[in-house]
Amino acid sequence: MLGKTFDAAAVERTHYENWEKAGAFAADPSSNKVPYTIMMPPPNVTGSLHMGHALTFTIQDVLVRYKRKKGQDTLWQPGTDHAGIATQSVVERQLAAKQIDRRDIGRDAFVEKIWEWKAESGGTITNQLRALGASPDWPRERFTMDDGCSEAVAKVFVELHKKGLIYKDKRLVNWDPKLHTAISDLEVQQVESKGHLWYFRYPLEDDPSRHIVVATTRPETMLGDSGIAVHPDDERYKDLVGKFAILPLVGRRIPIVADEYSDPEKGSGAVKMTPAHDFNDFEVGRRHNLGQINIFDSHARINENAPEAYQGLDRFDARKKIIADMEEAGLLEQIEDIQHTVPHGDRSGVEIEPWLTDQWYCDAETLAKPAIEAVETGKTQFVPKSWENTYFDWMRNIQPWCISRQLWWGHQIPAWYGPDGTIFVEESEEAAQAAADAHYGAASEIARDEDVLDTWFSSALWPFSTLGWPEQTPELNRYYPGDVLVTGFDIIFFWVARMMMMGIHFMGEVPFSTVYIHALVRDQHGAKMSKSKGNVMDPLDLIEKFGTDALRFTLAAMAAQGRDIKLAESRIEGYRNFTTKLWNAARYAEMNECQWDASFDPKAATQTV
Repeated sequence: MLGKTFDAAAVERTHYENWEKAGAFAADPSSNKVPYTIMMPPPNVTGSLHMGHALTFTIQDVLVRYKRKKGQDTLWQPGTDHAGIATQSVVERQLAAKQIDRRDIGRDAFVEKIWEWKAESGGTITNQLRALGASPDWPRERFTMDDGCSEAVAKVFVELHKKGLIYKDKRLVNWDPKLHTAISDLEVQQVESKGHLWYFRYPLEDDPSRHIVVATTRPETMLGDSGIAVHPDDERYKDLVGKFAILPLVGRRIPIVADEYSDPEKGSGAVKMTPAHDFNDFEVGRRHNLGQINIFDSHARINENAPEAYQGLDRFDARKKIIADMEEAGLLEQIEDIQHTVPHGDRSGVEIEPWLTDQWYCDAETLAKPAIEAVETGKTQFVPKSWENTYFDWMRNIQPWCISRQLWWGHQIPAWYGPDGTIFVEESEEAAQAAADAHYGAASEIARDEDVLDTWFSSALWPFSTLGWPEQTPELNRYYPGDVLVTGFDIIFFWVARMMMMGIHFMGEVPFSTVYIHALVRDQHGAKMSKSKGNVMDPLDLIEKFGTDALRFTLAAMAAQGRDIKLAESRIEGYRNFTTKLWNAARYAEMNECQWDASFDPKAATQTV
């Protein structure tokens, strides 16, 4: 007999455990049923369930359970991401608490520490997904650094390199001076800050009594200036285009060039060009063959390419000294107070430095072309359709993808260097050694590249690496391509687009036919949830208070396309009351001699939406 009171925690947990033990969520590659595949966006192994997870996994679960009910063979492929920089940071903090630096114990020992941490704590997020009631095929769970996925990563890297689609280049990256690694745009936070615009006078070479005034928010980078840009239609500077100015404090002659990048309405209309330390300047510099002068080291301190008086100074100390020296020289015209955004590393919290360095790149422009066509022709459709515009905007203006990271945790780049710097890219050290010996005509020493790959590189292979590729497994033949990808708009470029590129290139087909972009979960007033605002709602707390079904029902009921969810506890409480009514109705039926079917199949229970 059902109890008088609906105890959500006890009932939901018991049913879920029975379903999982019975294999109720399992796919069947030998089945003759129509397959239906959803790839779980792999949460970070360091992660903890938040409201965004709760929404996206609820939507996926609704789709999967509905297809099971319709009699299809469903695969909801689960897994987690190794989350390079996030995971390395967690373990580094743990070691720091014991006064241990990773460099003291070395790479191998440090990576071993991370694997130990992963074994102890890496299942937190998946256990929380179980608490949410998610029903993927758990025995098929994959990890982006398990052996199979790692084999796929190495093969993809080598094949793309042999086709000239992966290469080394010296370009600007988002450099984190604290973590000492390049980071992706997604790991950069734009922080609104109070700042200044300094107006400096640069003397003209042919008449030092005349000056061209440039405005900058970053005086410290002037030590690396290699040009000045003005708009070609700016009458104030037409007579100066083609002439040279003398860079103060350095004495270098730098050309004045005409480029439409310069905005006549902003600052003085003349812009100092520092191609080694500004992304826009880098592009202008390439158009006008301006020098790329790197004046920072990896700590963002002034290096040997600047005058001796500034060498060794931290960038912010250098800023103060440069401003003082320019003022003393009578070359500081004015200072303007401004409000602007400053990029910070989301993990380190320090200002990001655009830094010119050697990195590995992927030719994303070439890979993007068939991925653009696939959406243009409807092979893959976005829901809501309006998100196609975001996809196209990114893909049609795509830049080379920096795929290397200066970390120890991740897929180490399968490249080895010979004594003269020749690079040997192979899937294994044995193959690289054989290639090197053949190249040099004798046994030779090789050293492996110390960098690891961007986490998004392995995530881009998720739709087929999880199914056993490069082996031609029954799962790969049956469940690729998938049907629906459910995700948030913020990773359309970082993950969705890259899965499209890699899937089409290596599998010859799009990885999914539909991309469902879900809304944001906001607070009851429509404000974005954040810890600083104190309005974050923890799904685990809500589950404990109201039950899993109440939370899931609320999110599903409110998840209208194209409209953010304004979530209030009162809504969840209302749906908790609804689930209680269902319990009471079942109890009433039982009291009136409705009998439990002893032949009940627990697998059938998952076929209710």
